[in-house]
Amino acid sequence: MRSIRAAAVGAVTVSLALAATACGGGSSNGGGSNDSPKTLTYWASNQGASIAVDKKVLQPELDKFEKQTGIKVKLEVVPWSDLLNRILTATTSGQGPDVLNIGNTWSASLQATGALLPWDAKNFAKIGGKDRFVDSALGSTGAAGKDPAAVPLYSMAYALYYNKQIFADAGISKPPATWDELVADGKKISAKGKSPLGAEGSNLSENIHHVFVFAKQHGGEFFTADGKADFTNPKVVDAVKQYVDLMAKDKVIPTGDAEYAQNQSVSDFAKGKQAMLLWQSASANLKSQGMSPDQYGIAPVPVQSGNPGTGTQVNSMVAGINLAVFKNSHNLDGAAKFVKFMTSDAEQKVLNTAYSSIPPVKTAQTDAAFNSPANVVLKDTLAKSAAALPQVADESQFETAVGTAVKNLFADVAAGRAVTTASVKAALEKAQQQMPAK
Repeated sequence: MRSIRAAAVGAVTVSLALAATACGGGSSNGGGSNDSPKTLTYWASNQGASIAVDKKVLQPELDKFEKQTGIKVKLEVVPWSDLLNRILTATTSGQGPDVLNIGNTWSASLQATGALLPWDAKNFAKIGGKDRFVDSALGSTGAAGKDPAAVPLYSMAYALYYNKQIFADAGISKPPATWDELVADGKKISAKGKSPLGAEGSNLSENIHHVFVFAKQHGGEFFTADGKADFTNPKVVDAVKQYVDLMAKDKVIPTGDAEYAQNQSVSDFAKGKQAMLLWQSASANLKSQGMSPDQYGIAPVPVQSGNPGTGTQVNSMVAGINLAVFKNSHNLDGAAKFVKFMTSDAEQKVLNTAYSSIPPVKTAQTDAAFNSPANVVLKDTLAKSAAALPQVADESQFETAVGTAVKNLFADVAAGRAVTTASVKAALEKAQQQMPAK
């Protein structure tokens, strides 16, 4: 999902195990209807540099939809720091939207509430069929073996962004392909008085995304095959320690970044204060902050050795935004029309261009507009070396518990406290104790 969200996502207090009641103004028996065929409410996630930017992007498209269908869409752009809590509250209060954006990593957790319309073959047929979407995006739409809980809207992947001038000044001719190379380059950059690599140490979601990738590269999994939390297995412990050690031992992430949670590392990179940034589809964000595309390069996220790929060569989580419908909406037919509109080739080109993301719709993804050097890296990563976060009902609690554990480990480093294998294991053991009992 989009990393513009803040760490406050971790403040979720509503249980994901609660069953949904009437949402989106739906009927009292919890079923959907078409009682209000001329209106829709839409909660959009904050994809741009600000909510104002999102409104500027989205409103003309919603006006276009109204002109085509006669259905007026009431838009609310919800900050990432509020979105998950808002959604969970809507599943129990009966006060929610008809259509909404969800972070794709939440798909299985929200699916478990029973609030979202299942996208079975009949519903997919209304929007042109399931086979219009790329497999990597469909892999983050809900639990395996169940009908998807949402439809892919924007696809993203992590990449390594690097400042060309800082690299040249440090005598570095190419971006690092392995973590050892990144650490070695970081020392050269530090010697020139620049910060090597930025991070969002207090952003729970960023923490999860990175330690998930490191765990994959170590051959570890946060959950067993039957969905039980397994946070303290040695490979996971080693993975988390390697990530935190980029600050603690390797000194390539500045200790001040332990407090970052609101995209400050992106701003530091855009302002030339740091040499490298690990981020999802950052081009539009960097441009909005005045950084020209010719000032930076983009490369795959480093791996332990060799080239990015599957298994231990995974170098990104499958990032993205999905579009969901509350199953007891008062305008189910209109909601389906809206999803079809938003995932049409024409709209996919408009929206994903605006957000520098990749269309999850196959035919739109092949458009020449998405063949920039940055997009080529992102598309290649999504196709060959990205993996979906665990699609389990407890995924949101996992983000909160482990994301907080990593946040606290970074805080220890910033405070001058040693981070050892034992302290990492203890932090992960505490996180595992916070997970729902099985």
